[in-house]
Amino acid sequence: MRKLLLFFCTPFLLWAQHSPNASKPNVLLIVADDLGYGDLSCYGEKTIHTPAVDALAKQGLRFTNAHTTAATCTPSRYSLLTGLYNWRRNDTGIADGDAAMVICPEQTTIADLFKTAGYTTGAIGKWHLGLGAEKGGQDWNGFITPGASDIGFDYSYLMAATADRVPCVWIENQRVANYDPSAPISVSYRAPFEGEPTGKNNPELLTKLKPSPNHGHDQAIVNGISRIGYMKGGGNALWKDENIADTIVAKTVNFIQKHKHTPFFLYVGTNDVHVPRYPHRRFVGKSGMGYRGDAILQFDWTVGEILKALKDNGLYDNTLIILTSDNGPVVDDGYQDRAEELLGKHRPWGPFHNHGGKYSNYEAGTRVPFIVSYPKKVKRGVSDAAFSQIDLFASLAAFIGKPVPAGAATDSANYLNALLGKDKEGRPYIIASAGSLSITVARWKYVEPNNYNAYQPLTRTDLGNYPEERLYDLQEDPMELANVAKDYPDVVAILKTLLDKEK
Repeated sequence: MRKLLLFFCTPFLLWAQHSPNASKPNVLLIVADDLGYGDLSCYGEKTIHTPAVDALAKQGLRFTNAHTTAATCTPSRYSLLTGLYNWRRNDTGIADGDAAMVICPEQTTIADLFKTAGYTTGAIGKWHLGLGAEKGGQDWNGFITPGASDIGFDYSYLMAATADRVPCVWIENQRVANYDPSAPISVSYRAPFEGEPTGKNNPELLTKLKPSPNHGHDQAIVNGISRIGYMKGGGNALWKDENIADTIVAKTVNFIQKHKHTPFFLYVGTNDVHVPRYPHRRFVGKSGMGYRGDAILQFDWTVGEILKALKDNGLYDNTLIILTSDNGPVVDDGYQDRAEELLGKHRPWGPFHNHGGKYSNYEAGTRVPFIVSYPKKVKRGVSDAAFSQIDLFASLAAFIGKPVPAGAATDSANYLNALLGKDKEGRPYIIASAGSLSITVARWKYVEPNNYNAYQPLTRTDLGNYPEERLYDLQEDPMELANVAKDYPDVVAILKTLLDKEK
């Protein structure tokens, strides 16, 4: 009898081992770059059409009150992956391309959590969290360590920083992808290399994009676009900006296909909306808003291709998908791409301060698109629950039934029920940073007094920094135009005390 049962059961067991995993759910985290609250049509914007993201939102839960921890990329990504507030350290600012890795190998990340739970982990696309042990000490012609594998990622295919910063090569598993030994790579953020042209001195070589005046994107020239920082070499390994989205899609689809029989956690950082915006010719001219609008359409296509890969491999229904952005939008961030000229009626910042976005203390700086889809458990609809990316660590730990390791993610709290649509309130307060700190409780937002710059002329951004305390009533004044601190001193005192307790 035992032999007979084994005869009939063996084929089933083999099928179970090799079928799309039916037990542990996959987790896919898509983090857009500089995508604003108002850049997607599912958030009510009429000047752009993003059908792939809209479909995801329709099938899942779209959040209206989700936030990053910072108004710029490196600090917000640090907090997202570690569950630790970026402002507790003084070295989590916008990283150069030759920055040391911001997340220390001894720190526990979301990837570490999933790996210990038996997941295959991957990171593809924009990184901007540094590589190597010390600034400028990377071996771009060999193995770069520490790197993504030291903080929990089994596979990585990354941009070291951003597309506007050198080195302009992909890093696959901590080695330059498609490395060209005939063109060894050198990188410097201190001085140019002798004989190498720069955007400042050789504008005739800028065949694709020219930098905006005084922004500093006028150093090394790669692919007809000048960057921040100096670089020589690279040869066949140098990326072409118009192919960046295609590369991210190809690597993501390949990862999904390769690991469809085992549970995976995949972090995908897209580049599209971040400068230099130079979308593939398939999208050029399609938005009517120049390269920035075209890049949004390219991002939507990227999302659609990734979702298609999940469906084609029978994984969509068993994958928790979270789509968000690293910070708010910026229009002119360093290149003459006519983004401001062609913006028209488009409002990247949505209903919030139209001169506050990336870099700023205003809602437009940290309130971002946030969509969650998991057909088995996530309720469809719209959620007004307050959610911070700081809580992804603890919430995803609860999702896969793993405790947060002792001493890890100490700022992260479990709001899984908010992600699933069961909790309509979410986190009781939101803390964000952009120079100074702000704290938001329900309708009230308090911003600490500070002596930072109030205005950034290059990007024409109102940073929201003031030497006096600020209090905004977001319900009556979502654009944060009126400081009502003197009218509600009791509210100021409560929020200030709550913020002080968190420091």
